[in-house]
Amino acid sequence: MAIGKRRLGKTDIEITPIGQGCWQFSKSPPITMWRIPPQDEINRIVKRALDGGINWFDTAEIYGRGASERALCHALGEAGKKAGDVVVATKWLPMHPYFMVPRTAGSIPRTFDKRQSCLAPFPIDLFQIHMPYSSSPIERQMDEMAALVKAGKIRAVGISNFSVDQMRRAHAALAKHGIPLASNQVRLNLAERQSETSGIVGAAKELGMTIIAWSPLAQGLLTGKFHKDPGLLKGVPMMRRRRVRRQLESTGPLISALDDIAQAHGSSAAVVALSWLVSFYGETVVAIPGATKMSHVDQNVGALALKLTPAEMKRLDEVSRNAQRA
Repeated sequence: MAIGKRRLGKTDIEITPIGQGCWQFSKSPPITMWRIPPQDEINRIVKRALDGGINWFDTAEIYGRGASERALCHALGEAGKKAGDVVVATKWLPMHPYFMVPRTAGSIPRTFDKRQSCLAPFPIDLFQIHMPYSSSPIERQMDEMAALVKAGKIRAVGISNFSVDQMRRAHAALAKHGIPLASNQVRLNLAERQSETSGIVGAAKELGMTIIAWSPLAQGLLTGKFHKDPGLLKGVPMMRRRRVRRQLESTGPLISALDDIAQAHGSSAAVVALSWLVSFYGETVVAIPGATKMSHVDQNVGALALKLTPAEMKRLDEVSRNAQRA
């Protein structure tokens, strides 16, 4: 089955509505949130994603300080992929990855070769500012990113976790170089729609940008497994466990609606939640669910094929909004 692709913002990069998030490939993340699969399992996960039609992968410097980038690169090579076969996105951290003090914009070109070496031979298609915490103004950061584009070192510039005002500043600064700001990567899912209500999604549509939704399943909450068996939370790392537990009661009706629709399609709540997310906002929103096991990849791929009816999407929208107010 041919998977439809979308343009990344106003760039010439085409991506599938679902990409593969690679935080879980960190090997030694600064905050343990997930089970970290060994490299041979990462290889299988990446191969399954590729076979299912997913054509892009999102990683970052802070994901194990390059460990995720290297693990992804190795897995792509094992799958027989070469430079240019897939779209690779990574991020510059505006905080020192060891000492966690703010970096200046000058760190972008100084550390770029390390990002590229971790991903070699795969080029960096989308290079993103991970957080709006640099000690340099947004305009200076965009100047450095524009220089990388002009030098042919990257294809597109993105940001992550930027507010509406910060996003507009970044967009305007890049526009002075004749370069579009491609994307803003933010938390967005059926249980957490603050990026919509704050105006970020609307501003992205206005500016012709793509929203890349991270945590599209609310760290597993939208699979429904914790509602069915709250005891599973005992095996979840503390920070993630606290976040999920706070939302269990308010999201009960949402999980029921997801289960009803999933049953009608012979699918799962997770697949329905992902399908809704990349369909409800038109082509503005794409998602990067992670994976620590093969079944996770299968649900990510399944969301590419599932088409919800307008009535189903409306029902989920309404139940979701009620959950936000609870």
